[in-house]
Amino acid sequence: MKKYPNVFVFDHPLIKHKVSILRDKNTGMKEFRELIEEITVIMTYESMKDVTLVPVEVETPLERTVEYRVPEESVAIVPILRAGLGMVNGVHRVFPTARVGHIGMYRDETTLEPQEYYCKLPDGIEEKTVFVVDPMLATGGSASDAISALKKRGVKNIKMMSIIAAPEGVERLSKEHPDVPVYVSTLDRCLNGNGYILPGLGDAGDRLFGTK
Repeated sequence: MKKYPNVFVFDHPLIKHKVSILRDKNTGMKEFRELIEEITVIMTYESMKDVTLVPVEVETPLERTVEYRVPEESVAIVPILRAGLGMVNGVHRVFPTARVGHIGMYRDETTLEPQEYYCKLPDGIEEKTVFVVDPMLATGGSASDAISALKKRGVKNIKMMSIIAAPEGVERLSKEHPDVPVYVSTLDRCLNGNGYILPGLGDAGDRLFGTK
């Protein structure tokens, strides 16, 4: 986005197709979960385009050659609990050896501000490219706090991925973490008075796990 140089909004026909089904209130839990994973796969390809590669020698059936790979221990995924869990398998389908950490946040229903209640990260997290994932980027509070928590632990290379975002969340991350690339599949209209994205898709966690 020209207004926010660190924000990348996807404009891909397959993503638009899948998001249209994702939004539908009649889409069931199983299909919703599969769509979240499928959209994440597409987003991961693009968001990993600048990860570090190292040369490796490979023997083909005909000769030896030098190719390039992402180092095994160089990538980690940190879902923001609980909805972020729905995106982990999508990243793993692209890079199956990525380690997984977890950051738990809940939103104060009065202030709408996030509160951290859990944080468990892989060893050596500060040396990895870390993908923070959460399907919904609403106020941006949880995402911003999760990124701050990682920075306090020495992580320098962080990427944020969300499927649906509100302008308010994008603006907050751009102001508070301009060094972090933010990848969004769809930028929605606004937040309502309760902090939900419009048109949105409801509560992603509830729809992923069948809770209310």
